Amino acid sequence: MPKILLTAAGSYGDVAPYTGVGARLRAAGHEVALATHDSYAPLVRAAGLEFRRLPADPRTPRPDTDGPARTAGPGGTRALMGKAAAFLRELSGGLADAALRGADLLLLSTTTAPLGHHLAEAMGIPSLDLPLVPGAPTGDFAPVVSGGRSLGRWGNRTAGRLSLRVLDRLHADATRELRTRLGLPPATARTVRRRTEAAGRPVLHGFSEVLLPRPADWPTRLEVVGNWWPWHAPDTCLPPVVEDFLAAGPPPVFLGFGSMAGGDGERLGALVADALRRAGLRGILQAGWAGLTAPEHPDLLTVGALPHALLFPRMSAVVHHCGAGTAAAGVRAGVPTVPVPVTADQPFWAARLAALGVATAPIPFRDLSADHGAARLAHALTQATAAPARRDHARTAAHRLAAEDGAGEVAEAVGRLTA
Repeated sequence: MPKILLTAAGSYGDVAPYTGVGARLRAAGHEVALATHDSYAPLVRAAGLEFRRLPADPRTPRPDTDGPARTAGPGGTRALMGKAAAFLRELSGGLADAALRGADLLLLSTTTAPLGHHLAEAMGIPSLDLPLVPGAPTGDFAPVVSGGRSLGRWGNRTAGRLSLRVLDRLHADATRELRTRLGLPPATARTVRRRTEAAGRPVLHGFSEVLLPRPADWPTRLEVVGNWWPWHAPDTCLPPVVEDFLAAGPPPVFLGFGSMAGGDGERLGALVADALRRAGLRGILQAGWAGLTAPEHPDLLTVGALPHALLFPRMSAVVHHCGAGTAAAGVRAGVPTVPVPVTADQPFWAARLAALGVATAPIPFRDLSADHGAARLAHALTQATAAPARRDHARTAAHRLAAEDGAGEVAEAVGRLTA
């Protein structure tokens, strides 16, 4: 059997779905390794996959985390671009180390694909792009990082092309260094991207058309196959303390912000507790990277990382930052969502959930800091839990999502490539 190397970098939501893909490929008889950061090594190994280390772990503290990159204006944007370019340069060397340990097929995430194409070229092996978000220009919507507001069909396509050029610029230094290391002739990131597009290779997107219909103006090679879900052991159960809390009253609300809002945990915890009190609801608060903490209260439980597939269906509603995977997990559970997007593609998915009728109007994360943040969140919680129509929409969407098999689609594509 060919050796398959999955590569994924970034936060939990950028990495965990590929453990589900890898486990599915392993069940089909393939030998699978997943190259990612040290933080996810236990999850990778538990899924039965070989772990290969990538540098630039986002869980590792770095200098200037709260420096200019977080400020508004051109200076902050330049600093953020500089940090992203440095991350990619560090990542490129780790990807080369991981791939050169042996692979016959590369499966590339959104973050690793632009660099992975050079590795496939140098090694003379095929690759398959597996992005979690749409990246190709389309008239149907603006780039996902633009906030979800349409610019009109011409404007959307133009913005999509510009976003690709920005990505090419970000990858310029990493591309040059990686191609030199691999002994490849010089080529810009834009040249290699266009060469890859011209080759007509399929791209399998790991999101559902329930959330975002496939754009009609995309080339046929761009496919939408359905979500890939993080792996967890079949016998995994919720901890007894969680089961006891669930049994002690009506279904609670889940609240968590994943890898967002670092260093703001105490303030957020107090705000959440206030909002739940105002709405007369119980809640389960996930600490996440922010380290959310809340005052002790019989109607509020703070937990660590738990599988969304087990927890979300037991909730009356879910409040989260609307990363692609968490947004889909809420839909899969058939419960309403209160979106609180922070950055990147999160406003896009928040808008999609609201358009689908399964979510309240999004509350931008920055608005929680306003004087009436708790009152606004409480109002949204009441809307989410008291509206039967929104819950009906959520259940209908969950039923449609259950009919999809995104990981199976990847396994079939890999089977065709390796036959």
